[in-house]
Amino acid sequence: MLRIAHGGRLWEARLSEGDHGKLTQLGRPAGLPASPDAAVLECVANPHPGRLYVVRFTASEFTSLCPITGQPDFAHLVIDYAPDARLVESKSLKLYLAAFRNHGAFHEDCTLAVARRIADTIQPLWLRIGGYWYPRGGMPIDVFYQTGPAPEGLWLPDQGVAPYRGRG
Repeated sequence: MLRIAHGGRLWEARLSEGDHGKLTQLGRPAGLPASPDAAVLECVANPHPGRLYVVRFTASEFTSLCPITGQPDFAHLVIDYAPDARLVESKSLKLYLAAFRNHGAFHEDCTLAVARRIADTIQPLWLRIGGYWYPRGGMPIDVFYQTGPAPEGLWLPDQGVAPYRGRG
């Protein structure tokens, strides 16, 4: 049973025992995966299936390596999704994103790899990602992807990341 206090009310959501038993990282020590492919991205049942809402994850310190030079690349990722039956378990997402730290790939590949992995894992109604990459060589590269049109009636907040002007 998950209990959430909000607005003076107590909300309860039941997650199946199967969900809890399948989680391998939450509530346990978990090391950094050796690579994004080795990372385990986990999910849990959506306690509000059939409700249209947005979940946002912001990773303001995402890092990877340039596949040519080996130099570090830094990004601010904003991931929005409208869940269907499953939610992304946040600790596993943090570990998955951290696994890019020693992974060599271009900005576009990293951004779309994150989006596709989440979409394949939870099969959301809709997903978008904004990859706001800090410049190297004087030019930022921002990468955007979404799985399709947003469902009708879904409120979409602005991603809140200003165009590059010495982002910080």
